Amino acid sequence: MTTETNSQKLRIGVLFGGRSGEHEVSLASARSVMDAMDRTRYEVVPIGITNEGRWLVEKDSWATLDRAFRQNQRIPGGSLLPPEALLQSVDVIFPVLHGPYGEDGTIQGLLELVNVPYVGAGVTGSAVGMDKELMKAAFVRAGLDIVPYRVFLRRQWEEDPDTILDMLEVEIRAPWFVKPVNLGSSVGISKAHDRQALGEAIALAASYDRKVVVEQAVDAREIEVSVLGNDEPEASVPGEVIPRREWYDYRAKYVAGESDLEIPANLSAAERATVRGLATRAYRAIDCAGMARADFLMDRDSGVFYTNELNTIPGFTATSMYPKLWEASGLAYTGLITRLIDLALERFADRQRSKSTFRLEE
Repeated sequence: MTTETNSQKLRIGVLFGGRSGEHEVSLASARSVMDAMDRTRYEVVPIGITNEGRWLVEKDSWATLDRAFRQNQRIPGGSLLPPEALLQSVDVIFPVLHGPYGEDGTIQGLLELVNVPYVGAGVTGSAVGMDKELMKAAFVRAGLDIVPYRVFLRRQWEEDPDTILDMLEVEIRAPWFVKPVNLGSSVGISKAHDRQALGEAIALAASYDRKVVVEQAVDAREIEVSVLGNDEPEASVPGEVIPRREWYDYRAKYVAGESDLEIPANLSAAERATVRGLATRAYRAIDCAGMARADFLMDRDSGVFYTNELNTIPGFTATSMYPKLWEASGLAYTGLITRLIDLALERFADRQRSKSTFRLEE
């Protein structure tokens, strides 16, 4: 890796694209991150991964990179390098890879192997944060409230769908949310009100992942909190998502005019304090680092905050909830990116303190 001097900028590799159903969302986030990065401090190196898993790079040329991605071809004049050589040519990696093969610990494991600092959660936090079953188990252990749910395998569904449907109708009150366990951005998620719709929703979710989770839908407000930090995380002011559709689906998230964001959320001082505390507890529960957006369901009748999930690489456009919540908390978008890079270097320095060799004393 290079090192920063008074006349030399840190080289920041912005890693985006990837083999995921959230590939296009990643492109939008990466564009915003690179546009907002402080160029007086950093040299930006766009690093793209195609849907087929090819790694592409062209220094400081987003337009060419973007065009190559959309045409799914090699970048003219760019480089096609082995990942380890490419990653070790920069000082810090800023992963903006949403979903599998980017947010699930896989890329984090590669970065650990090549010993490069990177923004965001480590292998454990990323893997647990991606797997809704493991994440819910961690929340329960931390004493956080979650909605009733069941998880089963695609193989179990395909072998005996009626038994699965019977079990769900008995154990979880309708309506239901049905989700792939390892995916985000509401891809493959459906809301079902009856048995037939439930079966169709499970089939859809199972087409995206080998594990399916079915949750009880509650009449709730969607409250979100941004979390930032390593061992001592901080929580932003809470915000509320108000979808104009029945629920916060993919269209409501990414099509302009389909949702409203209320920042800060209309909560009492006690409620704000409660949900911010829950956000940092959830963050620590999965051993998160760097950043995450904590999503809660606030029951309209009881006022209980159900911890829904942590998103360890949240949407990162300038209009996404994660940076907007920090802006409302006094930390502007460019400053947020700088803070995340500093946290990556802090965490890397801490990891270097751990011994990697052992010698048996005679």
